Amino acid sequence: MAEDDSKPLNYISEVILKKRKSTEAWALRKKEQFQQKKFQSIRKPEDFIHEYRNKEVDLIRMKRRVKRKVPEANSNTMIIIRIQGKKDMHPRTRKVLYSLGLRRRFSAVFVKPSEGIMAKLQRVEPYVTYGYPNLKSIKELIYKKGHARMEQRKVPLTDNNIIEQELGKFGIVCIEDMVHQIYNAGPHFKEVARFMWPFELNKPAEGLKGSKTIFKEGGDTGNREDLINELINKMN
Repeated sequence: MAEDDSKPLNYISEVILKKRKSTEAWALRKKEQFQQKKFQSIRKPEDFIHEYRNKEVDLIRMKRRVKRKVPEANSNTMIIIRIQGKKDMHPRTRKVLYSLGLRRRFSAVFVKPSEGIMAKLQRVEPYVTYGYPNLKSIKELIYKKGHARMEQRKVPLTDNNIIEQELGKFGIVCIEDMVHQIYNAGPHFKEVARFMWPFELNKPAEGLKGSKTIFKEGGDTGNREDLINELINKMN
């Protein structure tokens, strides 16, 4: 009678068991990561003091650089690449970087050199490198990583209709027209530069040492002149 009343055991497929095991392992990893992050986020008072002092040093050094003679550019077009993060950065330095459109590390923008632009670069020199892009670098950057800025949205440049819609009134209807304006610092350079979202470059596998020393003295930052094209090639 007992045998008649017994019920068969529930069958659970091997796939479900593996999935359940994988989910449990993932949950344990996430819990461990959270606890580790929580532990690391606890900062001592001396950490805040050290950070404050470093930011004040950054401000003092920026004021010293401002007193120097503003350098001159030897090209009609320049590219600026941000290569340092925000650690030890004073808010005034960050404000200048943001005004150049460089909100993220490894972001890049084209600019037309002027006294105002060169003065800004002097202020943020330890955080950026810049130079004179050639036609090949400009064309490859726009084709590979070009995005448009439309209503504060990032839109891929996959259709010339987008370009014609926004820049057609200036006689710019395709990517080649944009390349021409940037390389030659054409009359509508400003409109094209504003239309483009800052480039988001790749972290170079090699080529950067993490040094805030200027490039001419063996570091990473400052003016690379024509050698900027080698770095662009590594980051594109």
